[in-house]
Amino acid sequence: MRSQTIVPLTLALNVCALGQLTPVREPGIGSTQERLVFFSGAVALEDGSAPPQTVLIQKVCDGRSQDEGWTDARGQFGFKVDAGKTAPDATDASQGSGLPSDVLKPMGSSSQYSMPITSALRGCEVQAVLPGFRSDRVSIALKTLDNTRLGSIVLHPISRATALTVSATSLAAPPNAKKAYEKGLAAASAQKWDSATSEFTKAVKTYPAFAVAWYQLGTARQKANDAAGAKQAWEQALKSDPKYLKPYEMLSMLAYGGEDWPSAEKYTRGWIQLDGEDFPAAYLLNAIANARLNRADEAEHAAREGLRIDKNGRIPRLNYVLGLLLIDKREYAESLQCFRRYLELAPGANDAAIVRQQVSQIEHATGRTN
Repeated sequence: MRSQTIVPLTLALNVCALGQLTPVREPGIGSTQERLVFFSGAVALEDGSAPPQTVLIQKVCDGRSQDEGWTDARGQFGFKVDAGKTAPDATDASQGSGLPSDVLKPMGSSSQYSMPITSALRGCEVQAVLPGFRSDRVSIALKTLDNTRLGSIVLHPISRATALTVSATSLAAPPNAKKAYEKGLAAASAQKWDSATSEFTKAVKTYPAFAVAWYQLGTARQKANDAAGAKQAWEQALKSDPKYLKPYEMLSMLAYGGEDWPSAEKYTRGWIQLDGEDFPAAYLLNAIANARLNRADEAEHAAREGLRIDKNGRIPRLNYVLGLLLIDKREYAESLQCFRRYLELAPGANDAAIVRQQVSQIEHATGRTN
């Protein structure tokens, strides 16, 4: 099969490092100050680790939800309730307002009530919102204002694919390893890759089985243009937790980019064995690797399996790869269908003109125009 340029997959991490708020008590009744109450807490996954990205925090009162802000890179959050002004109506209750700059602007909004704060929050709960997860809810109905720390809101994965992006080894990490890991996340969110590398290295030295820290160390090294170091860290992540999916993805992409086809085939095969129903991109890379290794049957099988699970056409290039494989088998009718489907899904692809030319050549040679 002729060499074709396949656009590599990319990952994006949008992590925002925000400061942690400290709970503040409400001024006494009759105070001339505004009666402000600050709630704070944390969001965690089932294994106790921080979420993979920032998480939206919502307050839910009488069935109405209101956005209150976002967590920081460590899963911490805080928001304010202002009891000194008029209560919002039903329309305002669903809208977030900006938190004053003297508190923390990115952390969201304040809700305002004229009634006593303990009465105003009766029946209210706080939840976290992150696609792929189900959130516990924590009540904020107060009997006293002495403690406004809400504790941890736990996120539960709602799919196998989501569960596999979390390492079970994180729960056993000792406090000093977790602290170094959190510092590494903060440095990474600020794109300080040398500092992030240093902190993640501390974390894995303290706790060698810290698979998530190994994974993040690999990412930091990759950002610092240390491909060999990134590979070593991701391989250690897999050794620490063979059921942790993210390193398979990164190692597959790294091998693909370096045209290391045996490694690409190995890592994509492991990725597929771990979860063969949720990641059509794994089948695409596996098909390409097998084709490059002259394993046409294995390549065709991977491409067809990828198309089977890619019901929404998220990976159009699977069609193109299968079409190329079918040309080699002289199965021109189905090859044309694959090329046409590719052009239908990705009409503006960089190689669309080349594929249209291939379609024209096959139609001319075989007399197939439909």
